[in-house]
Amino acid sequence: MSGEHTGPEGILEVYDEALPAVYGYVFRRCSDRRVAEDVTSETFLAAMDTMRRDHTTSPNVGWLIGVARHKLADHWRRAQRTPEPVDELPEHADDEWDAHLDRMVAHATLAQLAPINRAVLTLRYVDDLPVADCARILDRTVGATEALLTRAKRAFREAYPLNQSAKG
Repeated sequence: MSGEHTGPEGILEVYDEALPAVYGYVFRRCSDRRVAEDVTSETFLAAMDTMRRDHTTSPNVGWLIGVARHKLADHWRRAQRTPEPVDELPEHADDEWDAHLDRMVAHATLAQLAPINRAVLTLRYVDDLPVADCARILDRTVGATEALLTRAKRAFREAYPLNQSAKG
């Protein structure tokens, strides 16, 4: 990835490397193959549009991940306005069964939450973004985002199964 190619054709230079990275980034945050595919497509379309407008843009994987983050936030905002049914969560291969179960329960619990709660928790605790960045991505004030985080954590705790067996 030389970064020498700018403009719309520049994306072809990084496409093979960027596609699995972008898809993996999105899928780990939404756990829905259909949504991950849609958001990944939207990411590359948006990148092409940007590169058509600004021929000095030099695409790379990190830049495309940033575009994907915004497209995923857009998806969550749309989902907040028009809730969609939750599909079955995909199974993940993992060496430790307890960790696998914990992830499955956490994903299932997140899937029960309102899309905006799922979005803020994912941005803050999965992406490890500061509250100010979460606020900017979700188009909210910092104060409103902090209040949303409080409500989202409470909703997660309430939805999390109480009879989860202890490790060991």
